[in-house]
Amino acid sequence: MFGANASGKTNVLAAMRWMRHAVLDSVADCARLKGVPRQRFALDREAARESSLFEVDVVIESNRYVYGFEVSDVQVETEWLHVYPQGSRRRQVWFDRDAERVDEYRFPSDRLKGPKKPLIEYTRPNALFLTAAGSLRVRQLQPLFAWFNDNLWLVGPDNNQHERDAHTRRELLKPDFRRRVEGMLSVADLGVTGVDAEDRGDEPPEISLVHQGQDGPVPFDIRRQESYGTLAWLAFLGPMLNALDTGAVLLVDELDSSLHPVLVAEVIRLFEDVVANPRGAQLVFTARDVTLLSKAHLERPLDRDQVWKRRTGESELYPLTDAGVRKDESMERGYLRGRYGGVPRIGLRDVAVEVGQHASEANP
Repeated sequence: MFGANASGKTNVLAAMRWMRHAVLDSVADCARLKGVPRQRFALDREAARESSLFEVDVVIESNRYVYGFEVSDVQVETEWLHVYPQGSRRRQVWFDRDAERVDEYRFPSDRLKGPKKPLIEYTRPNALFLTAAGSLRVRQLQPLFAWFNDNLWLVGPDNNQHERDAHTRRELLKPDFRRRVEGMLSVADLGVTGVDAEDRGDEPPEISLVHQGQDGPVPFDIRRQESYGTLAWLAFLGPMLNALDTGAVLLVDELDSSLHPVLVAEVIRLFEDVVANPRGAQLVFTARDVTLLSKAHLERPLDRDQVWKRRTGESELYPLTDAGVRKDESMERGYLRGRYGGVPRIGLRDVAVEVGQHASEANP
């Protein structure tokens, strides 16, 4: 996703993350909170009266699940699950919930087996039926509930960086994982030849990155001697490798933050490589590096249908294919010239003029 600063790109990832949280924790939340702790659109008063709708369309072990819900500040308004088993085109409605109906819950296809009454009684008005089913380990709904647990991880400059760093450190105690990380550090051309991990029991392991000096290997203290770019790459490797191993959907805010454009391009190609990514892990990210839209990388990392733009204000996404981008067109040039929208509306030298104006007022 590309767009101007403060155009709401991060909000799109945050919405996906909130849906994950709602599915996993709405039963626990409803016990300690009143209503639904959603975040409304702040730039329109009418939005407070409208419900928020979330829906995913996923394939798990050849079964396609279309699951979604609507929530207001007070309660879950609607919730549904449609299943297409084993690639079938015929839809099965496993459950359908509507708070305005007298019979709020319906199970029209009778495909969801087992007693329903205990599940309904366990589901409070501000909690999701899927959360209750997952908490009570309903066998048929476990694959979908587990999908939310294992997917939509959010990685960003200010998002759980301490936890991600601690997780990666613990994983480095495993020899196989450490060898993979050493390989990824080596191909990134960071001057790192090895990784030392010291087990400290309950505390995160002490990590040193080994560099080749004139007189032999030299371990660097990662807190004082390593660059921010090296540490950013190291912290990203844990979530990235886990996503590739499990076929997960990984959300990354500002993928190009502190990483060289060539390295960012290789990360994108990694997820597109069917050999390196046999489980079909997906990467959803925000970025501002326009070279990802050009042929500056020999092969353009992103194609037209892979790039989505942001409109300012409301978080409305649209693919560049909707902007009429030709196959041979320079997307980098078109983006910077504002043809697709999503760039700051700043005139030539506007920033310098603004600074100069106030400078002259301060120094008459």
